[in-house]
Amino acid sequence: MMFSLSNKVALITGGASGIGLAMTETFAKQGAHVHILELNITEAEQVAQRLQAEGLQATAHQVDIAKQEMVLACVNGIAATQQIDILVNNAGIAHVGKAHTTSESDFDRIINVNVKGVYNCLFAVIPHFQAQGGGVILNTASIAASVGIPDRFVYSTSKGAVLAMTLSVAKDYLNDNIRCNSISPARVHTPFVDGFITKNYPGQEKEMFEKLSKTQPIGRMAKPSEIAALALYLCSDEAGFVTGCDYVIDGGFVKLNN
Repeated sequence: MMFSLSNKVALITGGASGIGLAMTETFAKQGAHVHILELNITEAEQVAQRLQAEGLQATAHQVDIAKQEMVLACVNGIAATQQIDILVNNAGIAHVGKAHTTSESDFDRIINVNVKGVYNCLFAVIPHFQAQGGGVILNTASIAASVGIPDRFVYSTSKGAVLAMTLSVAKDYLNDNIRCNSISPARVHTPFVDGFITKNYPGQEKEMFEKLSKTQPIGRMAKPSEIAALALYLCSDEAGFVTGCDYVIDGGFVKLNN
């Protein structure tokens, strides 16, 4: 079977909702034992139990990725009994605002999760990859790292950092047989999008959903499963020659939106 993750152990941050949930489901179905690192342990346990009921391997862990001590405890605990093969840095939070409307507290909150959280996971996992002779890292960036998106100042800043970290890690650990890539989605139809529209455009949900969908030249938002399929390839042995790359998955947004 191509893109098999049989006997692989994967850590997915934010793996119980949205894109992360699709990755968790896809990786588990391809044979991986998926460890779901989530702030919301109830949500993570529900996902893990559902997958276990389907005969798949999934374990839930409550982790605030912004806190290095919690990340180290979780990662080292898993590594004590299993070899970790894959790290997916997917967890992230969004923010709407320009530079002059973004408060210091909001700036710090986004950076702590989207940037420091990725660093904390890299810091915890890379030594295990070095000791065992290799591993795979995938970071979820965004098209906001590469093009100007209105009212997304600190979110774009954070995803630009994720892209930079991807290239740095890929370069630094070539000789350790550690591959590191990132994916940059455009709009993806997740519960977050539905909640955002409901909160900010009450009574206009249908019109706003269609408007946001059409900002993608392809005419719709991505499905989480489509993002997960790309993630699966990049974390599989079939992508063994791929490192230091950012994969835009955007329905034509970056190149065709003119």
